[in-house]
Amino acid sequence: MRAVVFEEYGKPAEVREVADPRPPAGGVVVRVEATGLCRSDWHGWMGHDPDIVLPHVPGHELAGVVEAVGAGVANWRVGDRVTAPFVCACGSCAECAAGDHQVCRRQTQPGFTHWGSFAEYVALDHADVNLVAVPGELSYATAAGLGCRFATAFRAVVARGRVAAGEWVAVYGCGGVGLSAVMIAAAAGARVVAVDTAPAALELARTFGAAHCVDAAAVGDTAEAVRELTGGGAHLSLDALGSAATAAASVGGLRRRGRHVQVGLLPAAALGGGAALPMERVIGWELEILGSHGMAAHAYPPMMELVRAGVLRPDLLVTATIPLAGAPGALAAMGSAPGGGVTIILPGSGAGL
Repeated sequence: MRAVVFEEYGKPAEVREVADPRPPAGGVVVRVEATGLCRSDWHGWMGHDPDIVLPHVPGHELAGVVEAVGAGVANWRVGDRVTAPFVCACGSCAECAAGDHQVCRRQTQPGFTHWGSFAEYVALDHADVNLVAVPGELSYATAAGLGCRFATAFRAVVARGRVAAGEWVAVYGCGGVGLSAVMIAAAAGARVVAVDTAPAALELARTFGAAHCVDAAAVGDTAEAVRELTGGGAHLSLDALGSAATAAASVGGLRRRGRHVQVGLLPAAALGGGAALPMERVIGWELEILGSHGMAAHAYPPMMELVRAGVLRPDLLVTATIPLAGAPGALAAMGSAPGGGVTIILPGSGAGL
């Protein structure tokens, strides 16, 4: 099969021929029809993820067709249209028994713990636990973005953030996760303030329901700007980018007893030790600091119903599609120009090596 491979961190990846994957016991091989280009893939390429072993094939947001089924799989057949969360849970540990598949202690992640979906085929573990059926009316390009960015944002806003109608919600970073969070919070009846440095990303945020947009490059203190726009601070704030500055601003822009959800990755290797949060304010104002890590496959139905009903439109987040041959350059460019919207890679588009 053709796949995007890198052999050194931060060095150019290339499309090459590699061996086809085989389905693991309990798992499947999926023919990848579409796969999202995510900032987490860039972090992995830069060497920020300790699970990656070189050489490596990135990619963890995917949708496609079951190509082969491993021993012991009960619920899936060759030809099924599927997607999966980026956290593939084991289904049997204590966390999974409690329904918390997104923090499974034995989780695997395509594109991190093993070769991923920037390829024509990808292997996925524990299919009966992790696969999600893709309805016929949902395109593969739209479904690909659900497994990481959209589902992650949905759980971060709804389950972890406990959004309520009429609340102020601040979203820092209007890439794929951030724009998803804007759309989901606005659909829930919240008033959203979107923060980014890119005018195009802020314009998309406004299109998806943001009441106010803050250009972080034009204001001195984004947290102060959010407090002023919201009359005292956001009830709920999300760092959807993942940087020391955006994490601290997200906490700083909250009102008393507000809730901060960290969604964007904050790898210590990229930040020189981590983010410094204003913990004195966290204590004095009784703020909540929450992490959010994807969403289990069994939690998809409410989100999928809102998508089917047209209340949520993840299809509108897809702003570009590229062939597999364009993936190495697009991956490298994410470090300097993450941009807004979602770029989808189409491995079967017919582009050559």
